[in-house]
Amino acid sequence: MPNLGDTVENFALQTTQGSMNFHDYIGDQWCLLFSHPADYTPVCTTEMAQLAKLVPEFTKRNCKVIALSCDPVEQHLAWSKDVCAFGGLEGDLPYPIIADESREIAHKLGMLDDLEKDAEGVPLTARAVFIIDPSKKVKLSILYPATTGRNFTEIIRALDSVQLTLHKMVATPVDWKAGEDCIVVPSVKPEEEASLFPKGVTTKELPSGKRYLRYTPQPE
Repeated sequence: MPNLGDTVENFALQTTQGSMNFHDYIGDQWCLLFSHPADYTPVCTTEMAQLAKLVPEFTKRNCKVIALSCDPVEQHLAWSKDVCAFGGLEGDLPYPIIADESREIAHKLGMLDDLEKDAEGVPLTARAVFIIDPSKKVKLSILYPATTGRNFTEIIRALDSVQLTLHKMVATPVDWKAGEDCIVVPSVKPEEEASLFPKGVTTKELPSGKRYLRYTPQPE
């Protein structure tokens, strides 16, 4: 699995929306790349349908969505009809699915799960999640086992945090949601607080007496 900050390779992709290069698909936007173990599987069907409904939320955040599994394009297209029926969706899925039959991409991105194998005993893809920024660098990665469906509301929350903290001198605390107070990063000196955070900074008093837990309203 690539490290945070690594540049994602410009893979040549075969997808349900045609052939493309990965970097061209991302363009100057953010991207959510997520894998699923196999088509026609129950947990994956629920995930794909839910994500289709949430695509407008990712679009508002300038983030494209693309899925991946090791099944062929034709099978992806056929299965997509089940996904849309389950989710009560009209038309086609609003994001492409990559056909990684050779498992080249899954191998390079560390997506394969040795505990989940196909009929031939070849490992399937786990439920990997990557958030990639417009410079094609990995900003977040999560790996779920096949038996655990993802919470895409949490992934949106994490995307909000990653996008905010990329350019602002803040971090987001436990259970943070967009619009809530943030934490001033330790590298900010006390004399810089007023200029960087015009909405003010509140310091939490702690037994150690150390002034390291500083809160500020979410920066614009």
